[in-house]
Amino acid sequence: MNLDDPTFFDELDPSGMLGRIGELPQQCRAAWELVRGADLPPLCDEVRHVVVLGLGGSAIGGALLQGLVAEECGVPITIVRGYTLPAFVHGSEYLVVGCSYSGNTEETLTAFGEGLERGAQMAAITTGGKLAVLAQENKVPLVRFDYPSMPRTALGYSFTLLLGLLSRLDLLRDYAEDVEEAARVMEAWQVEIGPDAPISRNAAKSLATRLVNRLPVVYGAGFLSTVANRWKTQFNENSKHWAFFEALPELHHNAVVGLGIPQSVRDQTVVLMLRSRLDYARVQVRWDVTEELLRREKVAAETLWGRGESKLAHMLSLIHFGDYVSFYLAMLNGANPSPVEAITFLKRRLAEASA
Repeated sequence: MNLDDPTFFDELDPSGMLGRIGELPQQCRAAWELVRGADLPPLCDEVRHVVVLGLGGSAIGGALLQGLVAEECGVPITIVRGYTLPAFVHGSEYLVVGCSYSGNTEETLTAFGEGLERGAQMAAITTGGKLAVLAQENKVPLVRFDYPSMPRTALGYSFTLLLGLLSRLDLLRDYAEDVEEAARVMEAWQVEIGPDAPISRNAAKSLATRLVNRLPVVYGAGFLSTVANRWKTQFNENSKHWAFFEALPELHHNAVVGLGIPQSVRDQTVVLMLRSRLDYARVQVRWDVTEELLRREKVAAETLWGRGESKLAHMLSLIHFGDYVSFYLAMLNGANPSPVEAITFLKRRLAEASA
């Protein structure tokens, strides 16, 4: 596979995944403008806890938000990837936000209904479906967007709309400057890693070639932990490729002990370390020690650095880079990056079981 020959891309990517990846900066800008102009009533009571409902591509936005604002948001944020709300969610002190690209995710719909029954303040982010109907019937604030794609390629909407929603509700500061900076940083990096940049000077294409027939294990720390998870899921869904992720410093308390065995796995593994100069000072030291441990155990490792000034720019620039790597790896694997046949099979069997 020649990653500099676009004819291969056209054959393997008939649904246009590559184009959607390239639109991430524009998505973020469009989502911010959409939520800033949305008709949202003020919260009726003081919110002391935010609960975000979502699965898969619709959940990652909430998880990214949680990592981004952990050190500045005055209320905790909990992510629910399942059917039921935590037992502590009762009453208007809780804001429950249902996030579903299609609006028909059964786990999110069930938990959203629980939130209504328990008297929580509610909001919804979706393109439509049953969630939009449920929100409208119950006069729940609804942020509705239109972006035909797969949920994982609508991350710019699912993440930025949620960030903007909490900002509009005065639970977060105004992130307008951060969003614009992140978009500019992604656009600048895109010139270097997009499909028109040859592999000889394209870091994303080059990294993808080194991951063929290898097992990527992605490390992230603090606000980049969820970015590491995003890399892992993009390798799974886009590249149709095994991948795992670990979070620092937690991995120093378990994962590092198992680096060498089995040797056959060690020899086929590549650790990808997602770093930021904004990482906590002691975490920076831990990164350096991690590199030393990996060298000692003869585990291949590479370091990728976030770009920009803000945490948001570092997060989104690394996400954008990782999305391109996953696409190029899909091409090298001879895989159409769009279909997720195993997930389709699971949904069909679940529907049959319900019937």
